[in-house]
Amino acid sequence: MKIIAIVGARPQFIKHYPFELEAKKYFDLKTIHTGQHYDENMSAVFFDELGMSKPDYMLQLGGGNHGTQTGKMMIEIEEIVTKETPKAIVVYGDTNSTLAGALVGAKLHIPIIHIEAGLRSYNQEMPEEINRVLTDHISRLLLVPSEKSVDNLSKEGINKNVYIVGDIMKDLLLLFKNKNLLNNKISKKDYYYVTLHRPYNVDEENRLKYILKSLGNLDKKVVFPMHPRTKNKLKQFEIDLNDSTFSNIEVIEPQAYQENLSYLFHSSALITDSGGMQKEAYWLEKPCVTIRTETEWVETMEGDANTLLLKI
Repeated sequence: MKIIAIVGARPQFIKHYPFELEAKKYFDLKTIHTGQHYDENMSAVFFDELGMSKPDYMLQLGGGNHGTQTGKMMIEIEEIVTKETPKAIVVYGDTNSTLAGALVGAKLHIPIIHIEAGLRSYNQEMPEEINRVLTDHISRLLLVPSEKSVDNLSKEGINKNVYIVGDIMKDLLLLFKNKNLLNNKISKKDYYYVTLHRPYNVDEENRLKYILKSLGNLDKKVVFPMHPRTKNKLKQFEIDLNDSTFSNIEVIEPQAYQENLSYLFHSSALITDSGGMQKEAYWLEKPCVTIRTETEWVETMEGDANTLLLKI
């Protein structure tokens, strides 16, 4: 049976690899890479570092606003799907690539399998929230990480073909941890690990300055792998991290998966606005501060493992 999986952003490569390892035993698996994230460390490195199979189709559709990006993806994905005639389309998570693939499948009457279904932040201002809700409502098979996700779907009248399968990102993390692959290249120093890229944190000048100044005032060194979006905003707002105000912030390049986990593994704590890294901190037993007012990963809040910043 032929199925097509659609990936496009960094978290989806992490989710796709464990799926690919098993799915290829049972299916003729084709992969479409939309190119939503086209930075070398944000995408191509997964194929080099993890030995993931090269995508069957590489679209290079990164950039542009949400409507433009999603529309371009739909045009290209529809052409490929029409040619390949798969029995199902697999989508991951909550990106524009996810929604584009799901909409194409729905229009062509091809069943959608949504991995990491049922998550809700209940923040309609997040593009990811719109993507995940719409995808869930047109999916045929919903593979969810927890009972909470089942409850979220039930509230929206989705009760059929919902299965708890655990979190696929943990499968990969455990693979690296069990093989002792988190000790490479990282010096064991006392630092906080910080990731920052959400539009509502980096697109508004005063808010971004406030967050960076707050990081600059922390009691430990801050290791900050800078996302391309954040880097562009610093340039646009003429924020100079070489200023003495930010003397404890060490900016590094975006990290490949293994190095990123290694930095987190050896840190004192994580400060982030990422979704996936909240979970990784939880699994690695690292305290996490999330620069958001809500999280779709409510399980990480148990035992004060994850703290939301309710007001900034």
